[in-house]
Amino acid sequence: MQEATLILIKPDGLKKSLTGNILTRLSETKLEIAAAKMVRVSEHLAREHYKHLMDQPFFPELIKYLQGDLHDRKKVMALVYWGEDSIKKCRQLAGATNPEEAESTSIRGAYGRITTQGLYENVIHVSSDTSEAEREIKLWFSPEEIIFDMYPFKEALIRETKKLVWV
Repeated sequence: MQEATLILIKPDGLKKSLTGNILTRLSETKLEIAAAKMVRVSEHLAREHYKHLMDQPFFPELIKYLQGDLHDRKKVMALVYWGEDSIKKCRQLAGATNPEEAESTSIRGAYGRITTQGLYENVIHVSSDTSEAEREIKLWFSPEEIIFDMYPFKEALIRETKKLVWV
């Protein structure tokens, strides 16, 4: 089944200069990159992304982690991969969420760690299923940033929207 998945190379992956290594590993899937960008993660975006973990005691640290506060890297590389069984293929390459439980040949097994506070620094995020992928992709990307029409969209005239523009 053709599907999309959101991939995030997290701040610890960027700090360790693992972007090339991770993208090389992901290329093994033979999937297509449908969107890619560097994102300065706002607190709102981080909270929305991890809202399903809001009740967990580690939630505040998780938000700081995704925003880059723990690694002095205030950015994330966000990508959308598209193709046959993209979620399964990318999750298999990423490995278990807990880096200590991940296969040593997986991305998380090779590059992840657990902090002394117990936070998983697992360098990569991959959507867990198709509904979560759709929610996450719509959160991180607008329709015009994705080269395929994956989900329904419409044109809207938005007034009085503040936006940064070049001087």
